[in-house]
Amino acid sequence: MGSGQWMVERRSSFGNDSFPKEHETDSESGCLSIIVLGASGDLAKKKTFPALYHLYRQGFLDSNEVHIFGYARTKISDDDLRDRIRGYLGKDAEHVSKFLQLIKYVSGSYDSEDGFQLLDKEISQHEESKNSAEGSSRRLFYLALPPSVYPPVCRMIKKCCMNNSDLGGWTRIVIEKPFGKDLESAENLSAQIGELFEEAQLYRIDHYLGKELVQNLLVLRFANRFFLPLWNRDNIANVQIVFREDFGTEGRGGYFDEYGIIRDIIQNHLLQVLCLVAMEKPVSLKPEHIRDEKVKVLQSVLPIQDNEFVLGQYEGYRDDPTVPDQSNTPTFATVVLRIHNERWEGVPFILKAGKALNSRKAEIRVQFKDVPGDIFKCQKQGRNEFVIRLQPLEAMYMKLTVKQPGLEMSTVQSELDLSYMQRYQGVPIPEAYERLILDTIRGDQQHFVRRDELKAAWEIFTPLLHRIDNGEMKPKEYQPGSRGPVEADELLAKVGYVQTHGYIWIPPTL
Repeated sequence: MGSGQWMVERRSSFGNDSFPKEHETDSESGCLSIIVLGASGDLAKKKTFPALYHLYRQGFLDSNEVHIFGYARTKISDDDLRDRIRGYLGKDAEHVSKFLQLIKYVSGSYDSEDGFQLLDKEISQHEESKNSAEGSSRRLFYLALPPSVYPPVCRMIKKCCMNNSDLGGWTRIVIEKPFGKDLESAENLSAQIGELFEEAQLYRIDHYLGKELVQNLLVLRFANRFFLPLWNRDNIANVQIVFREDFGTEGRGGYFDEYGIIRDIIQNHLLQVLCLVAMEKPVSLKPEHIRDEKVKVLQSVLPIQDNEFVLGQYEGYRDDPTVPDQSNTPTFATVVLRIHNERWEGVPFILKAGKALNSRKAEIRVQFKDVPGDIFKCQKQGRNEFVIRLQPLEAMYMKLTVKQPGLEMSTVQSELDLSYMQRYQGVPIPEAYERLILDTIRGDQQHFVRRDELKAAWEIFTPLLHRIDNGEMKPKEYQPGSRGPVEADELLAKVGYVQTHGYIWIPPTL
């Protein structure tokens, strides 16, 4: 599928407002070079290259237009790199083999010109082989690297690997999280990269924004009449956004201890979901209109109160030899955010994330207020809830009170259920990285984090993070396989969340 078809398909799906004007020449651009920096690392091997393969397999990357370059310090051959990633691409040997032939490897350091000059030479030779006019080609640099090397790598790209002129081509940079460790480091990183590239060239990737159910949020909220009048403080009691893992930091203890659960999950993934749940309707689907509304939400969040968060660390976390014996890093956190605006005044947004818990899931749980004048006396059974299950077993369901079948007038909780595996049998749900890389090629920044959005997010959490880093806040110990610290459930009850007892959502079977 050529890039011209992408434009037609994208416009038919989202209307003519989906693209800024500056991207409308993409369909006429020259060949596409995708450069994966950090190509020998785990992220590239497990996420980036498989995403590129699936795009190729589905026809979104044309082998006559695209070439993929791996770049890293490791001194290996083209075939060595291909062998490293082959096992992560699937079992279709013929297509895997054809895809791997699109990959070339270049070895070099991240802070010297020699390697990047060689990389530019290889890219230019590919462009010449495709008869691309000078400056018309497209170059996508994916930084599957630690943030510490972003500035030198970006300087080398700017100095050695840019298009020579602007004749419809482009150079774009994809940056992986973490984007700094606090407000100061994030702003410093943004300033260094911002000196080299315009904001329109930068794609700060948060893979949660590529998840199918997250992408569905705007459609659910703004394309369904019965949600519009309910989505406010008059009807909603609280909103929970939850991330749970049933395993600890196996193999990542050293990395995780530098960041902790707030930096790793809450400040980015869950906060991005909060923005989509809470934002006002944008003027259009143009990326900047959507991101403007997300920034307004973040700027309306009040400072976190001392009595509205709970930190936890699971027993045994510090037994990991890569974790310091006296580590104060939380592996669990529940944080209540308050949005100070007309729609959400008084509604607690509860962000909850933890490792080594009793289940693995990520979901949004919108709990509605009690029915006034409850003639059926069924409040004790639980409230109405709208639940969006992000992973695993993608689904959305509404918990309702209904009459229990039989001769008695008794009530029970049940659900209206849209389970994706059942409703959309045979329809593959794309991986988040596939969607986001394709958006980058298309020039659609809707699902990427803008600089002012990043700053506003760090402003919310930096004061709390500094107190944790300074040892002022101690996490509560909890047992692996539990719900987390009991204080977290007490906090939920205090801010008004009513837990349902006796009801369990059972995913439908095919």
